Amino acid sequence: MKAFALPALLMLLAAPAQAATPQETFFARLSALCGKSFTGRVVTTDPADAAFAGKALVMTVKTCSANEVRIPFHVGEDRSRTWVVTRVNTGLRLKHDHRHADGTEDVVSQYGGDTTSPGTASRQEFPVDRFSKDLFVRENRGVSVTNVWAMEVEPGKTFAYELSRPERRFRVEFDLAAPISPAP
Repeated sequence: MKAFALPALLMLLAAPAQAATPQETFFARLSALCGKSFTGRVVTTDPADAAFAGKALVMTVKTCSANEVRIPFHVGEDRSRTWVVTRVNTGLRLKHDHRHADGTEDVVSQYGGDTTSPGTASRQEFPVDRFSKDLFVRENRGVSVTNVWAMEVEPGKTFAYELSRPERRFRVEFDLAAPISPAP
């Protein structure tokens, strides 16, 4: 038995380190932004985006741990939105944490989805999950049951958040080359 164990151990030690998966690289890129804030702009032209027109759009990569990154997204004075990216066994998860001004959770909160493909080091997509579909139907937002959210990180260049579904696309891009200070 020892004759087998030593060669196996030597092979294991000589094996090259496993390359990071696209999701691990994406998560590391996102985590590298921790503590920084950036201004953004809506780059889509859907009339449904009018609620964002003329308002300051700011994201802050505020809280980072080995398995979770929390990104508050402010639209003018509205500070109700936080994107939460979590590492899970199957990849990455995106949830939307919506709060009222007093900190209580909104009825429409914690929706999102998990990655279903490796994606790339720059872009991850999150198709709507069962919890979110049920929530959207219950809250009369059935149009959202086909949502796919995406995030992109191009270090030193751009962070993008995107929502798409049939006949709807929303995209906001943030300039990573120009962090703002202090963070709101």
